[in-house]
Amino acid sequence: MERRRRNSIEVAAGDGVAPAAEQARPKGLLEAVRGKLRAKHYSLRTEAAYLGWIRRFIQAHRGRHPRLLGGREVEAFLTRLAVQGKVAASTQNQALSALLFLYREVLELKLPWMDDVVRAKRPQRLPTVLSQSEVRALLELMQGRPRVLAALLYGTGMRLMEGLRLRVKDVDFQRREIIVREPKGGHDRRTMLPASLEQALRDAIARSLRLHAADKAAGHGRVWLPHALARKYPNAAAEPAWQYVFPADERSHDPRDGTERRHHVGEEALNRHLKRAATQLGLTKPVSAHTLRHSFATHLLEAGYDIRTVQALLGHKDVATTQIYTHVLGRGASAVRSPLDARP
Repeated sequence: MERRRRNSIEVAAGDGVAPAAEQARPKGLLEAVRGKLRAKHYSLRTEAAYLGWIRRFIQAHRGRHPRLLGGREVEAFLTRLAVQGKVAASTQNQALSALLFLYREVLELKLPWMDDVVRAKRPQRLPTVLSQSEVRALLELMQGRPRVLAALLYGTGMRLMEGLRLRVKDVDFQRREIIVREPKGGHDRRTMLPASLEQALRDAIARSLRLHAADKAAGHGRVWLPHALARKYPNAAAEPAWQYVFPADERSHDPRDGTERRHHVGEEALNRHLKRAATQLGLTKPVSAHTLRHSFATHLLEAGYDIRTVQALLGHKDVATTQIYTHVLGRGASAVRSPLDARP
């Protein structure tokens, strides 16, 4: 009876009971993980993913505290994900990152197996690329904000979240450029502002500022800012320049502190619109927001721009990452004449 009343994470170690420090409830442990993630300014998406993997790891070992587990259990868990769960290498590596964060940052353990664990090797796959005519046809089937967003991603090479997080102040109509702040990799970069998109962006900003004015009148109007900026410029969150170009239709409560704010529009809607348009066109290629970025890079290289320029526009740290697009150019396999077509 006594053992059944224990919390699932309070386990026996041999014939005795685990020390008090190891008898924390799962909720308490997960809250500690969440607190450490927020202290280190991890994104909410990463927070949700890491908490999910740590919870699954604990459940897979019937509630045993992670302090009582080690490299063998971690390796077995990751193997089951690959063999039974058939997850992708990137998903398996994300689970590993979550567990390493738990042991290193939260439990503050430095164990030998942490240096020996091997990450899954990600397969090298060629990106899906649309032709210019396919992109134009896709955009013609879309309307309103989804069309503007899709055109922005294709016209600038931005990632989906970079486009959604775009602030009013980072669209420079005079210099015809867009500043991409806090992108993947952490280094700001500049990209072009397509002339054909100028009026649509002006209209989007005007709508954003109207919503902001209405929010301020209702006693709100403060947008989320990165922690360092929020401390340095405490009034910036209420300024028009810091508002999102693509704000959500409704305000919501920030899960980090409960504050009611207007966040940017969600990421799911654009991919739904893209897939619907691709189906209408009868495209057999998988189409997503990232397909537009792949197409941007490939079409620039096809137009004769050098790979270093494309690398800078995409924000790749290593030119080797950009070189994958050289494998899908018309100058590659499709430009070689098959011997089957040779005349005798």
